Amino acid sequence: MADDKPQNLEEYHVWLQKKFDIELPSEMEQYYDLVSQNLRADFEGSPFWRTLLKELKNYDADYYVISKDFHLYGLDYKPVLHTKPYPSIIDKSYRKNVVDNNNWPAEPDGGWIFPDNWFEKINDIVRTTIEVKYLDGVEFVCNRLGELCEKQGKECEITFEAREEGYYASHAVIKHEFKITHVNWTTKIILVSIEIQITTQLQELIKKLLHAHYEERRIEQKDFRKNNKKKWQWDYRCDEFATNYLGHILHYIEGMIMDVRDRRCRKVEEQCRRLEDLL
Repeated sequence: MADDKPQNLEEYHVWLQKKFDIELPSEMEQYYDLVSQNLRADFEGSPFWRTLLKELKNYDADYYVISKDFHLYGLDYKPVLHTKPYPSIIDKSYRKNVVDNNNWPAEPDGGWIFPDNWFEKINDIVRTTIEVKYLDGVEFVCNRLGELCEKQGKECEITFEAREEGYYASHAVIKHEFKITHVNWTTKIILVSIEIQITTQLQELIKKLLHAHYEERRIEQKDFRKNNKKKWQWDYRCDEFATNYLGHILHYIEGMIMDVRDRRCRKVEEQCRRLEDLL
């Protein structure tokens, strides 16, 4: 039946075709790649992105003063824009429409995600990451991004994530106007969401190391927890126990680094005050 819940991507393709008469031929991948690359190039040449790249040095200089001689990131740091691969788009639409859809068999909150609205509904088709050295640098950059968006007249939503799976990061979703060409060659102007993730270098390193694990577990995670009566926090043999707690431990260590750094700064300030009193 058309409303039987798909259990994997293969069944998801069949469900799309039966219920909505939507097929995903090989040409769809070529179309998606073309439009997403055009979108990346368009945003890369936008006044907002060019200004942000220039401002990064100012952010570092201001942070250096505020933090008492600590840099925000390395010299000549420059984030790179990426596009979401086509298989990841299919995977994300499956998760949004089916796996994470609490309204099933009705449409999810926000509506169905189909090829004709991918570029409007999915936030991270074009995305980048800004990696900072210290935990407080995440909020520092978020505040500066918010100020830049206000100056540039860009709609922006900033969120801070802290998941039980040990994932910590902030996301700035910026709306960018873009002229899109549909498969039927009609064009229209839409607002596309560009995602800028702000995270620490340690968290980004762990994410890269564990990327394959998270991708494998993401879709099957709900069913895994439903079928496994023992929560992962109590099952030290399961993959989740090691990988998820590693994220939490690193976050705690980064907090301790901040505490040590702040203590050092206070000690230096106290020594300077004593020296001034002696003089």
